[in-house]
Amino acid sequence: MARKATRPPLSRERVLAAAVALADGHGIQALTMRRLAVDLGVEAMSLYYHLPDKETLLDGVAETVVGEIAAAVEPLTGGPWREVLRRQFLAAREVMLRHPWAPGLLGTRRSVPAAVFAYYDGILGTLVGGGFSYHLAHRALHAFGSMPLGFAQEVFSPAAAGGSMDVEATEAELAAMAQRMPHLTAMVAAEVHAAADPALGWCDSQVEFEFTLDLLLDGLDRLRG
Repeated sequence: MARKATRPPLSRERVLAAAVALADGHGIQALTMRRLAVDLGVEAMSLYYHLPDKETLLDGVAETVVGEIAAAVEPLTGGPWREVLRRQFLAAREVMLRHPWAPGLLGTRRSVPAAVFAYYDGILGTLVGGGFSYHLAHRALHAFGSMPLGFAQEVFSPAAAGGSMDVEATEAELAAMAQRMPHLTAMVAAEVHAAADPALGWCDSQVEFEFTLDLLLDGLDRLRG
């Protein structure tokens, strides 16, 4: 008789890897303990030993994505500070483009994944090593916002771009405001993203991300003196 194939033992890392794969394939809304257990070929109750509830699971998924960013940027050190940060932020964006649901998830977490602190400590080290004071480096982190993690966070975003706004209602409101807000209307009409320009949100295309990043880096370089 053929020997029965044995599954690898269940572990927190294996569960989280499966959770990320599930979110990649079906969206973060599809990630439930029951669905994850089916994908892993186990009983749902066995998952609770490693991740006791849904919020812990989502925290772990966020931690996994940040760990992927940290691994991607780790070899990109060395060289002028501006080039190092630009390479790292663009590498982080490549991770986010693989997991387009991740920016929305990170924005909902109540705790900061430990890997985020280590990652930002490295950014500060690059800035200080490049001649920045801690005071100016602190301001630089505020200016960067979420860009070190590979995305530009928007205050409002229609549902089609991963937000929760009613797209049809939003478009109707913009049409109604066209006469009262001609400049805003004209800007929205002019900003048609190229199909080949990867986007993570309503107003977070690759071209816009790199434009903003270069603008910030150029400005910080002038302030550094």
